[in-house]
Amino acid sequence: MEQKPAKASRKPRADSARNRELLLQAAREVFSAGGPGASLEGVARKAGVGIGTLYRHFPTRDALFEAVYRGDIDRLADLAEQLSKEAGPVEALRLWLREGVEVVATKKGMMATLALATDGKQDLFAYSHQRLTAAATALLSRAVEAGEIRDDITPEDLLRALVGLCHAPDRPGWRTSVARLVDVLVDGLKRGNG
Repeated sequence: MEQKPAKASRKPRADSARNRELLLQAAREVFSAGGPGASLEGVARKAGVGIGTLYRHFPTRDALFEAVYRGDIDRLADLAEQLSKEAGPVEALRLWLREGVEVVATKKGMMATLALATDGKQDLFAYSHQRLTAAATALLSRAVEAGEIRDDITPEDLLRALVGLCHAPDRPGWRTSVARLVDVLVDGLKRGNG
């Protein structure tokens, strides 16, 4: 009896990959605006696909939240590398922290649901911690080696400061206020300020 060859792993079809990206972008927008009560039907509608397409890609609400969260962590981590090539050390650090604020800003409506979706998922926490710590390490190391910032701050300190700044109450103008505080933080890290 002749054995059939094992199926090779196929890349997703282009329309499937496009639909997945549309769903993730729509989920970011819908969940940010509507919080934990935002409907999956609203996500599918915003993406321009049927609810069945959403469930084929993300079988549960938690799976969709986790994918959005991972995608944002990946984008923020990748941005650190891009900024290292395009901006001076201190400016790269400042721009990266400001983008971190923007990521949090889009999540303000999702925080309660994200907490539930990630509760007990140590692998997700470890993944995000590793990616963000590596990004912060690269940016800080570059600025320290250039002699532009003090060398007594750790990547964990920087991430704690960012998280702390972003806990400002969600009132009109909070982003502007937090961006100003990011500038104060970065300026305080410059050589000669410590």
